[in-house]
Amino acid sequence: MRCLIIDDEPLALDLLEDNLKHVNTIQVVARCRNAGEAIIAMQKEQIDLIFSDIYMPGINGLQLIRSLTQKPMVIFVTAYEKFALEGFELDVVDYLVKPVPLDRFLKACHKALDLYELRRSYVPQPTTKNYFFLHADYNLVKISFDQVEYIEGLKDYIKVHLINQQKPVLSRISLKAIELQLPPDQFFRVHKSYLVNLDHVSQMRRARIKLINTEIPLSDGYRDVINRMIGKV
Repeated sequence: MRCLIIDDEPLALDLLEDNLKHVNTIQVVARCRNAGEAIIAMQKEQIDLIFSDIYMPGINGLQLIRSLTQKPMVIFVTAYEKFALEGFELDVVDYLVKPVPLDRFLKACHKALDLYELRRSYVPQPTTKNYFFLHADYNLVKISFDQVEYIEGLKDYIKVHLINQQKPVLSRISLKAIELQLPPDQFFRVHKSYLVNLDHVSQMRRARIKLINTEIPLSDGYRDVINRMIGKV
């Protein structure tokens, strides 16, 4: 796996690189002192994972990741805990607060490696089916795609909100896992906690998406989703 490390402090870059020597499956292909250098590096190299500081001169780490249309996996390594919520809203792999113990750093690396292998092994299968199954209330429930208004993620659970019933279907599965079972041209992640069915979207504005029965937030980290939803990219 090819990675990029970003920090405006040379000693911090050295420490990151030294720590990564303990992970022989991750290769450092570029060291960058700021967002501008990182963007140039990503134009030249295939990057699978970014380790980035947040508080840097000019464009900070959060702004950099938000600006990327094709986003590699990201692990923030920063001295500031206060940006953790914003970081996770960008769907990052992990958020590490300096000074980072080596075992905690390696745990984040292994999490990224597991996700990398999962993505590599996943091969979308062509299908004409219009439904999926979920385990709910000790039953296997069949749900039609067109009946799903939106899906809400709650840690290890999801709530599937249907257009024709008030009570959502609750199932023990992650939002990422269920996303892989849904048609990517119909269901879109608009927030770290929400997937929406484009067929039931009626209005979109700066920070909200209006559906048939409710409104849900649109996170800044998923602004590029709007262009994909309306077919601009």
